[in-house]
Amino acid sequence: MNLPFDPIERAHENWTRRWGASPAMAAVTSIMRAQQLLIGELDATLKPFGLTFARYEALVLLTFSGSGSLPLGKIGERLMVHPTSVTNTIDRLEGQGFVRRRPNPSDGRGVLAEITDSGRRVTEEATQALLSMDFGLSCYSDEELWHVHEMFTKLRVHFGDFPARVAEVAEGH
Repeated sequence: MNLPFDPIERAHENWTRRWGASPAMAAVTSIMRAQQLLIGELDATLKPFGLTFARYEALVLLTFSGSGSLPLGKIGERLMVHPTSVTNTIDRLEGQGFVRRRPNPSDGRGVLAEITDSGRRVTEEATQALLSMDFGLSCYSDEELWHVHEMFTKLRVHFGDFPARVAEVAEGH
């Protein structure tokens, strides 16, 4: 875009004249714009691999699993997404040959998503591409990145993603 002014700052100035200053409005608008920018960059980096960031996250989660497979419900829980999104993501990955569905031996009705060898390969290649562009955050130092992480951890605890005591244990990185 490369505008000659900051549209979020301009919006906040207008907001302030009408309803009074709201640092929260400026912050949330900045967060939402940052999310748009990052998803655009991440998805562009992953496009050559036939992935979106959402599909990449699912593949990474499966690689972290000891068996390379997880129940669909567990995938949704860990990625914090709706079951419909998990189904769509796994459908796409299965169509690409990166994942296969199989019956869950410990739950007669359940289904596991299992990463394939080609899924493992594409995950490794995509990870190297994301690491080489610092996940779109190369403008920050490591210290700043940990600070951003900690700030959003506080918000996530506030909204109930997980208990505060878990965040306190994790603060040691």
